Amino acid sequence: MNRALRFIGASALAILVSSPAFADMEAARRWVETEFQPSTLSKEEQMKEMEWFIKAAEPFKGMEINVVSETITTHEYESKTLAKAFTEITGIKVRHDLLQEGDVVEKIQTQMQSGKNIYDAWVNDSDLIGTHFRYKQAIPLSDWMTGDGKDVTLPTLDVKDFIGISFTTAPDGKIYQLPDQQFANLYWFRYDWFQRPDLKKKFKDKYGYDLGVPVNWSAYEDIANFFTNDVKEIDGVRVYGHMDYGKKDPSLGWRFTDAWLSMAGNGDKGIPNGKPVDEWGIRMEGCNPVGSSVERGGDTNGPASVYAVAKYVDWLKKYAPPQAAGMTFSEAGPVPAQGNIAQQIFWYTAFTADMVKPGLAVMNKDGTPKWRMAPSPHGAYWKDGMKLGYQDAGSWTLLKSTPLERRKAAWLYAQFTVSKTVSLKKSHVGLTFIRESDIWDKSFTKRAPELGGLIEFYRSPARVQWTPTGVNVPDYPKLAQLWWQNIGDASSGEKTPQQAMNALAAAQDSVLERLEKSKVQGECGPRLHKKQSAEYWFDKAQKDGNIAPQRKLANEKPKGETVDYDALIKSWPAKPPTRS
Repeated sequence: MNRALRFIGASALAILVSSPAFADMEAARRWVETEFQPSTLSKEEQMKEMEWFIKAAEPFKGMEINVVSETITTHEYESKTLAKAFTEITGIKVRHDLLQEGDVVEKIQTQMQSGKNIYDAWVNDSDLIGTHFRYKQAIPLSDWMTGDGKDVTLPTLDVKDFIGISFTTAPDGKIYQLPDQQFANLYWFRYDWFQRPDLKKKFKDKYGYDLGVPVNWSAYEDIANFFTNDVKEIDGVRVYGHMDYGKKDPSLGWRFTDAWLSMAGNGDKGIPNGKPVDEWGIRMEGCNPVGSSVERGGDTNGPASVYAVAKYVDWLKKYAPPQAAGMTFSEAGPVPAQGNIAQQIFWYTAFTADMVKPGLAVMNKDGTPKWRMAPSPHGAYWKDGMKLGYQDAGSWTLLKSTPLERRKAAWLYAQFTVSKTVSLKKSHVGLTFIRESDIWDKSFTKRAPELGGLIEFYRSPARVQWTPTGVNVPDYPKLAQLWWQNIGDASSGEKTPQQAMNALAAAQDSVLERLEKSKVQGECGPRLHKKQSAEYWFDKAQKDGNIAPQRKLANEKPKGETVDYDALIKSWPAKPPTRS
């Protein structure tokens, strides 16, 4: 028993112990002691946060709230463990549903269009930032935290600690979503094979440079050819230098919006997204999307985009296992773990937990991986200052159609799932980091050798070049569905890469035109440019000091360039950045 309680009279003690507040604090202490470790906070600091939640939740005790997210390991932990903890500590009941990503997008669209409250809070991708900002159905959290939601906003939330807050900030400077989980798509390779002296010599003799992490697509292509056609077999197993998927399926669209074109060099310089042209090829002037096709100043069907699709189709046919062309995202995901793939140009770090399971062909007996992840190589059109890859940022979003009291209760749960009390443990479970303080915690320094470069990447300066879809995209649900159909035509051979991207650019412009005519997005909605010749826009980009759209390069395959993985890791900082 707590020492202080010994000096309280028996009757007073009985009243105190039976009080709801005491029971809630005891529940909090139990969770802090047994589940919420490690944490970047001391246990005393954790208990102070929990005490705040208990007091803030008092008006909502007994209420049942409904929230939703997609089905990944992090959200399963929230649904099964954190929701239960929150209920026991605060008395607010939580139903945390898990749905496929497409279903989450469909349902949030329904609530936005109908005004009927389906869920009280949503974890949806920050890819919808342009959608939320323009339709005005989402609550600007910057306003909420200092206005109606001030009394239920955690004083120790520490928004500056969130590494993805720029992804959820709109052109008006307001935060519309709060990151809950993040994962990047990175280059993946068999470190053990790349270290073999015989393979290193054979590669150097043929290509004139060292086998290592490819810096550009030329090196990636050389390595793909080397393992597929020169090495062919390792330890009696047929090996391939590339892995991808090509079935005409909605998941094929993700492969490109997440963000194949940015790696190639599509769009303009700018972090988190290119300005004025982003990696989807959509041009935005001020806050208004003005076109997707080159004829309107966009880059969706420009030479950089066509080059990206051409390389995708070519590599899939030449260097991947024959069955890859008929696979979807979920079918292709587990293939590298089977042990016959040398490299993959980008691979989602959300799969890390599944790739480090004991007994896999890609794991050593000591629990360390035979593989590593590193920054992805860039294409021939890429320039320094551009984004280089995609980072998913599933983020808490509140809608105006949710009644105020329900919104407040749901906001408490949302903050609970990202609070410093629980975020480090959640990061260890799902490996989807949201806080700088978690990334640099000593527990991840200790665990880093088991995670194949994940921690090193998230601590590196390179991380800022991996970003989600940005504000140039005015209606993510409507536009995203266009991608898989058109990329699928290129993948199947029904259209050339140029024809496929022409069709995609025209389809995107058509959606932008409909949005403009409807005026549903107000002053920041699309305002399409009149069509001009491609040459007009190539000249204008040069005159304005921009990149996109770029003219076709005379040489799309410069000399390959690689870097030694261990030297790359050593070049990155060993200390966290200074907080401003």
